[in-house]
Amino acid sequence: MSPEMLEHKEFNGGIHMRRTLTLFSTLIFAMAAFSGFAKADSPTQPKDWTFLVYLNGNNNLDSFGAMNINQMEKVGSTAKVNVIVQWASLETRTVKRLLIKKDNDPKKVTSPVIQDLGSVDMGDWHSLVDFVKWGAEKYPAKQYFVDVWNHGSGWHAKQGAGGILKPMDISWDDLSGNHMTTKQLALALTESSKIIGHKVDLYGSDACLMAMVEVANEMKDSVNVFAGSQETEPGAGWPYDAFLTHWNALPNASPQEVAKALSAEYAKSYQGTSDKVTFSAFDLNFLDPLTQSIREFSNSFSSLNASAISQVLKAAQASQNFTNSDYVDFVDFLKNVKSANVSALSSDKLTKMGDAAKNFIIASNNVGFPNAHGMSIWIPTEKYQYSEYSDLYSQMAFEQTTHWGDVLKTLLK
Repeated sequence: MSPEMLEHKEFNGGIHMRRTLTLFSTLIFAMAAFSGFAKADSPTQPKDWTFLVYLNGNNNLDSFGAMNINQMEKVGSTAKVNVIVQWASLETRTVKRLLIKKDNDPKKVTSPVIQDLGSVDMGDWHSLVDFVKWGAEKYPAKQYFVDVWNHGSGWHAKQGAGGILKPMDISWDDLSGNHMTTKQLALALTESSKIIGHKVDLYGSDACLMAMVEVANEMKDSVNVFAGSQETEPGAGWPYDAFLTHWNALPNASPQEVAKALSAEYAKSYQGTSDKVTFSAFDLNFLDPLTQSIREFSNSFSSLNASAISQVLKAAQASQNFTNSDYVDFVDFLKNVKSANVSALSSDKLTKMGDAAKNFIIASNNVGFPNAHGMSIWIPTEKYQYSEYSDLYSQMAFEQTTHWGDVLKTLLK
């Protein structure tokens, strides 16, 4: 969800006691009752999944937070899936941890508050790690899905006061003024994978513009499957009720299957509306062949003559882009380059990149974007765009692996 969607969001506006007790146990029970908080469930056996929703409503998306939790409550936690939310609200200025339980009230959040944390900086990546640690301890599972709910802006920064670039890639907290950069998000997921003892099975951004190869590459060693949107998301975000229903109907659901269900239900929920949306998922186990093929392409690109470079630039300019015009659909770009029949460019390299992308992108659904194929990549087509972000881009793991920045520099020289 991004600033470009705020006008749209505002328009649509629219959580057995034994008969005899010892004195000690009586006191403990009384203290628990007095605290006003529910006791966390402590399952003896891990469930199949724990769904950890890091819902940062410390901004102008706050009202959509309660709406999405009410959607979750239509299904609630089940025998298969724990649904756990860390909910920050700008209105209440508190952060609470909820165990989502099914109810019949679509307008009121009724799920029990397991912890009231008071004030928490939801823009600090350490807070996300703390939530995952707590969630894994209280609600153990065989597999984990981490969802970061908030604004998003893809891999790169926003222009701050005085022309200073201010990284604010995801999880904007208006109370603290803090945000997570792509690299900080990756650090959080690295620590989370250590906590649960294996890679995070599925990570998703309920936020705008995050379905980028640059973002996914940062978490390739800590996440198995990545899900997100190439385009901005409407304020309503994911259809949590439809998604949870679909998820629970899947027998022995794998991360790939859960991601595919989310992608399909997201697009389906906006069919017949005025919103144009995209959603996709990547299997990060297939990232290395993709980055290797892109590096091979990059290594040969500087040898192209001026005419060939011009043809590739025109192909990029004609390719599907999104709210940030330098966020370009990778597969559509390849298709346009192939159509240009650049004689000096190896068709084998283009085919290899396309095949690798096809294996990497395991789901791609959209409404209103026929040329969107699921994965964005940074392709500025104006010199000022490249100059603005090139230093920051050089720090990205994707650039260091693929030398994609060399392609961009050659295109715009």
